[in-house]
Amino acid sequence: MSSGFSHIDANNNPIMVDVGDKAVTTRTATAECLIKLPDVVKNQWHGADIESKKGPVIHTAIIAGVMAAKRTHELIPFCHPLGLENCQVHIEADDKQDMVVSCTCRVSGKTGVEMEALTGASVAALTVYDMCKALSHDIVISNTRLVQKSGGKSDLNNTTKP
Repeated sequence: MSSGFSHIDANNNPIMVDVGDKAVTTRTATAECLIKLPDVVKNQWHGADIESKKGPVIHTAIIAGVMAAKRTHELIPFCHPLGLENCQVHIEADDKQDMVVSCTCRVSGKTGVEMEALTGASVAALTVYDMCKALSHDIVISNTRLVQKSGGKSDLNNTTKP
């Protein structure tokens, strides 16, 4: 009886999925999350960044997100190590002046980059929290989700806001 999970073998043991017979295709994925900011943090956002005692918040978070995406296989069991060809992290204000973090990853490979995109967006958001927590602990990271993927067995395009 199959569990339906790809990382469980017939004996219910955890396994890494064998991608050896899969075709190499260009695979992309975009993930995003929302950072709800209290006014005390929003008031520090001038121009393109927030200057903190630790340095520029948004620019540092972008770098952290890319670094995390590149190391996803070290953080998530059974993720294949991938040589990302591109990783872009963007952080912008929404209509409420909260932050929307997006991470898009691309690779030519045998497995997808969803986990890399999700990890990149998540760590970028966590970096914003870390750098702004001196101002307030009322920062909320939410709605982390995959919004787009292509190049594998199935594509996804879910740009509808939650």
